[in-house]
This record gives sequence, structure tokens and C-alpha cells, in this order.
Amino acid sequence: MSRFYFSIWLQWALKLTLYTALLTFFIAACITLVIYISQGTGTLDSEIKMALLTIFKFWFMVSWNFALLVILFRSLKYIFNKCIQGYMFILLGCSKEETNEEAGKTIDKIGYGDLLKVWRKWFMLMIWTVAGEMIVAVIVMKLFSSYESVFTWFNMYVLHIFILIAGFFSFIVLSVKCKKVQVKKC
Repeated sequence: MSRFYFSIWLQWALKLTLYTALLTFFIAACITLVIYISQGTGTLDSEIKMALLTIFKFWFMVSWNFALLVILFRSLKYIFNKCIQGYMFILLGCSKEETNEEAGKTIDKIGYGDLLKVWRKWFMLMIWTVAGEMIVAVIVMKLFSSYESVFTWFNMYVLHIFILIAGFFSFIVLSVKCKKVQVKKC
């Protein structure tokens, strides 16, 4: 069972990181291109290239946060109905229009609308786990480092690492916390 959680987490973490980086790169490149075009496309000398690189870096940092939220939502869909290490997450239907017999049936083709309630619970679980990780990290940094400020070490990349770590623990707790999610042998 632990290999199942590790395998599903590893697949999720790799996809989350890759797709977030790609979407972030695309958003930052588009914004940089729009700014370059709106300022009148001058010749690309070293000053303009440095300015464009600075603009790109700025928007990369800003758009990472937006892209991470989008990819976090999209990535949850792909953990379901995959047989990994003999187990799989299944999503159960429970809308008010369904009869009692249909209420506990497995959703085979999962849409993003089916994930809203599950995602909210999973996202809150992730937020609380990341908050706990941050408290532990602040205590460790305060005790064992020479940083002047408490959060000088904290940036979006550290937050991404905290989210990846929290994702592992959230997958373990997900089937207990959310009644629509179950782990089943396959």
C-alpha cells in the first residue's frame, strides 16, 4: 500500500512540476512579447535583451503562482481510476438527482465538475499541511540558522517543495477525509 501512495505521488509531483513550469513559461513569454510589441519593436540590442529578460523573470515569478493553482486543480483528475501497484483511487458519485442505488457507484469518466467538492477538501488539507510544514521550518530555521529575518529563505520554490511534500501526505489522508474517494484493489 505504501508503494501505491509513493507511486501515485511521484507521478503527480512530476506532472505538477513539469506542467506548472510549462504554463508559467508560456504565460511569462506571452506577457513579455506583448510588452515588447506594445513598446514598439525596436532592434534587439543588448540593452533591450536584458530588459526583456528582466521582464520575463518578473512575470515568471508572478505567473508561477497562478499556474500552480490551475495545475493543482487539473492534476487531481488524473489520480483516479489508474491501477498502480495493485490499488487505485476511485471517485464515487453522490449528486442529489441520483437515486440511492446510483449514489455509491463509481464515476468512470471523471469530469472537472465531479471534482469540485473533492478538490476543495483536498486543497484545504494541503493548505493545513503546508502551514504545519512552515511552522516546523520556521522553528528549525530559528534554532539552527543565522538568518536575520524569519522568512528570508522563503520564496515560491520553497513553497512548491512544501506543496509537493504535503501532496504525499494528503493522498494518504484523502480517502479518510473525503467520503467520495476510496482506495480499491484492482
